[in-house]
Amino acid sequence: MHIIDTTLRDGEQAPGVVFSLEEKLKIAALLDEAGVKELEIGTPAISLADEEDIRIINDQRFRFNATCWARACTNDLQAAARTGVSRINISFPVSAIHLASIGKDRNWMLGTLSTIVKQAQNMFEFVAVGAQDASRCQTDLLDDFVFAAEMLKVNRIRLADTVGIMNPMSVQKLFERYQHCLDGTELEFHAHNDLGMATANTIAALSAGANAVSVTVNGLGERAGNAALEEVVAAMAFSLSESSGINLKSCIQLCEFVEMASGRRNSESKPISGEKVYSHESGIHCNSLLKDPMSYHAFDPQLIGQKSQFIIGKHSGLAVLKDTLKEMGIHLNNKQSQLFIESVKKLSARKKSGLNRNELKQLYNNLFCCSN
Repeated sequence: MHIIDTTLRDGEQAPGVVFSLEEKLKIAALLDEAGVKELEIGTPAISLADEEDIRIINDQRFRFNATCWARACTNDLQAAARTGVSRINISFPVSAIHLASIGKDRNWMLGTLSTIVKQAQNMFEFVAVGAQDASRCQTDLLDDFVFAAEMLKVNRIRLADTVGIMNPMSVQKLFERYQHCLDGTELEFHAHNDLGMATANTIAALSAGANAVSVTVNGLGERAGNAALEEVVAAMAFSLSESSGINLKSCIQLCEFVEMASGRRNSESKPISGEKVYSHESGIHCNSLLKDPMSYHAFDPQLIGQKSQFIIGKHSGLAVLKDTLKEMGIHLNNKQSQLFIESVKKLSARKKSGLNRNELKQLYNNLFCCSN
């Protein structure tokens, strides 16, 4: 099983997101350094500028396999071939709603599949086909597409949950349906996050036999985005106990750079890369964490270059307050500690936030130093 990153393709399709060539090269380099084995580096047919950018990225000779995305038409194949890439992923609408939206039907889909795949196989070393909106496709129609693609000896078939309506159980059933029926053809899952299940669905696909999954850094993508690279890598390591071959520490740097380059700010509580996901305020939690750092962590944050942090505020208890003050060189007796924690809670409630160390120091001075 392996991970395909499509930040430079599906990620940049997020409304209003545009990466410069320099940013694309930086993202590609960081992904390469992190150990990602395959990247979708763009859609050449978008413009001549995109075609040139893809050619330049491909010419860098990164270690990853570079793939282009294309629609099911000859012009797109030719644009991809001009970039020099040796791999292509061709997308076909398969659901009734997507076929109707372009005025096509089942016969067009199967006829075009045969024609375009044969053309592509004469132009590229690796040919994948994508079943766009597979999650809303009638079973018999999807069967027709999948088995026709296998007969054409494509290298890989991508099953896409294009509008993010699947759940882990339906993903499992989908891959169990096909994984033992295909002879040498890889299966890939492509998740969207419209219902907040992209990462869970991606892990379900891997558990059910998918050979590959496609993701983006920060889950960047259209609407609610895609499955997030860093979340899938972490879930593989700490939930599946499977190695992705990707360095999680490197993923944090990737998240920060893509956040900056895309202009899309991550939530502070975003899994894995959020600024405050390793922070704690609750007195019960902090007391336990002081005794065992794993008591309220799914994994040791240090494994990904992060660290657990204590926030002093309305919900704090005496144990973490004393520990924090000790680090600041402040020692209080029991009576002082009780007065201090009550004052901390009141001030935090008024501020509607936690207190930083300067504020704690000022509060200490106001309570104890000025009265001497």
